[in-house]
Amino acid sequence: MLRAENIIHSFNDLKVLKGVSLEVKASEIVSIVGSSGAGKTTLLQILGTLERPNSGKIFIDNVNPLEFSEKKLSAFRNQHIGFIFQFHQLLPEFSALENAIIPSLIKGESISEASKRAEELFEILGVSDRKKHKPSELSGGEQQRISIARSLINSPKIIFADEPSGNLDSMNANELHKLFFDLREQFKQTFVIVTHNEILADKADRKLVMQDGFLISN
Repeated sequence: MLRAENIIHSFNDLKVLKGVSLEVKASEIVSIVGSSGAGKTTLLQILGTLERPNSGKIFIDNVNPLEFSEKKLSAFRNQHIGFIFQFHQLLPEFSALENAIIPSLIKGESISEASKRAEELFEILGVSDRKKHKPSELSGGEQQRISIARSLINSPKIIFADEPSGNLDSMNANELHKLFFDLREQFKQTFVIVTHNEILADKADRKLVMQDGFLISN
């Protein structure tokens, strides 16, 4: 599902990624750990096409999106990649349902089609009764579930999660971790997860360690 070849990236004179290569199979859950500042988030942003590397190649389902124009790359990202962030990134003026359907509306689907899909996901995620609530009216765990629904709304090939449980208490974090594996079983979803949570990292099919600009299998 994902293949990266010799990804190199620097910030000014600081070389953060020194030749990172990895492969992730379809329906696999891979965690990436490492010390703060090791380049984990930079790698995730590059793998998710949010940032272009200085050099290297990325293939998602055998397509190299880095060859696309910015417009075509944005469309590819919208249709094939999902993101889950630590701080949810929900828009405060919109309801939970409205937040969840934004990627589908960008894709060109009607509000009714997108809302139907969102409501199905809300049912699976256990937040059906919160669809009309705004983010400020939701708990941290509920906000994260809404953000997961948003990441799944366009049935992406792969989901990238950056510290998804980092802003949650231990109970909600444990529920979130279980949810990832339930979603893998139900949707055959592929996940790449950057995390400091060793419990989540150890549950993954594979744990990779970011060290000295390289990824090391563990």
